Amino acid sequence: MSTPGSAGRRADAVRNRGLALEAATELLSEPDAALTVEAIAKRAGLGAGTVVRAFGGKEALLDAAVAGLLEPIVLRARELRGSTRPDEALRTFLAELMDVHAAHHGVGDRLSGLDLPATDALRAELVAAVEEMIDRGRGAGLLRTDLDAGLLTTLVGRTAYAVARGRTADHDPTEAYLTVLMDGLRPRP
Repeated sequence: MSTPGSAGRRADAVRNRGLALEAATELLSEPDAALTVEAIAKRAGLGAGTVVRAFGGKEALLDAAVAGLLEPIVLRARELRGSTRPDEALRTFLAELMDVHAAHHGVGDRLSGLDLPATDALRAELVAAVEEMIDRGRGAGLLRTDLDAGLLTTLVGRTAYAVARGRTADHDPTEAYLTVLMDGLRPRP
């Protein structure tokens, strides 16, 4: 049974959770921003205790924020997996993934060592999607088969991340990287 005012507190809790999540997501896109409960609370216009109550702690909040960034990418990977041209799907996906990495390249560095189960599950799904695109491309004769698939997935992911981190307003090597990568992945004559 609800008590007078309890519905209002629940609405406030939902609002506060949303504000904290939005603030954490904004801070994740700022390379030098502090990812402390206090910094998140200040950005959200909330007290630190309110942020902790909303999520149970900083790790849970950051996990929710990063998972929110990854969910659309995972959905896009699922969509592209069904493409009739797996090599084109892989190129498209990597270009879009690099855009996200470029916008949030500091995320991985600042989250190492944290327990982020939702984020880890989504990252695993992204790796599986890339592996599937590569496997489909290999099966269709569009991508080379003489390299270990796991190594290839790791190489593609890490180099895409490095290229995305190197982007500046004056220098964007994405298209050049993707051209060289896809040329290198084509089967040898």
